[in-house]
Amino acid sequence: MRAMHRRFPTMPFFVVGKEISLEDVRLCLEKLPDRFVEHPASVVILTNLYYSEAPWLMPRDVEKAAALNWQEIELEGSSAYEYGEQLRALDSLLVDGWQTKASDKTGNPTYVRPSVLVLYRADNRFLLDSVIPQRGQVRGNYDLLLASQPWRNRMSLDFKVGKILTPLVRSLGPGGRLLAVQSYGHDPSSELINQIWPEEQINGQNRHELIAALKEELARDARSFNFNAGSDARSVFSYRMHTLPDEISSSIGTSTLFAAWNAAIYAAQIEDERLESVVSTGKYLEVTAKTLQEHNGLWFNDESFVVSRRRT
Repeated sequence: MRAMHRRFPTMPFFVVGKEISLEDVRLCLEKLPDRFVEHPASVVILTNLYYSEAPWLMPRDVEKAAALNWQEIELEGSSAYEYGEQLRALDSLLVDGWQTKASDKTGNPTYVRPSVLVLYRADNRFLLDSVIPQRGQVRGNYDLLLASQPWRNRMSLDFKVGKILTPLVRSLGPGGRLLAVQSYGHDPSSELINQIWPEEQINGQNRHELIAALKEELARDARSFNFNAGSDARSVFSYRMHTLPDEISSSIGTSTLFAAWNAAIYAAQIEDERLESVVSTGKYLEVTAKTLQEHNGLWFNDESFVVSRRRT
């Protein structure tokens, strides 16, 4: 959003964020006050709907659509402090709207109440009248979609393509682009996880397999899109855990070990119930220290690909 403001300082923004985690929604809200100050013509929408529903801000199921928890908040004032106070006051509303339960089919968290939270500045209400979404009237037509780690690696190809990629791609407007990012593996983090859980599948289907399946799912409609997997040199990139120059030594500090371990299990999406037996033995810290020393640090490889809708 900072980069968007730099390029389009006066253009109204319509930004939708899909997140099932209440804590991640809270973290997002903490960063929004400054955005509303710098770019007053912003409408920010947060929702817990599925990927197949979120672009249109409406559940597919008729009963769930009728029970949609739609909240529209007008922020008063003109300072980041005032907006921050009002956003923090939404906590009880979020707790009620972002409750989750485990899916009977996959075990993944799903929403209890389908919820949509619409935020904008009250003093820009007139300017944003045509931008503020109305229930049941959102058509999609997005200019940019960022799908960052939108699935667990172990999920099936059919699920990733049918439930996530296809509906997101169909919601693109003419010239719109989807940038997808997923774990690539082949890094120290994957090695660390497999030393604890040798059977853990770190790598799912690669970007080429995903694009091939997506084309098949879209069938004739695939002609309306461009698919760009890119070379490894262009599409594969790394995130490195920051450490001090002398921090990876014969004796690594406990805080560094915990940070590396937490980052690795988060990236590998290891469930809490699987961690209990491992954490109780203390072996995980020994494995983490060994991995850091062997590789002189810890990094995570990701891969990206782009799907764009043609203008004509």
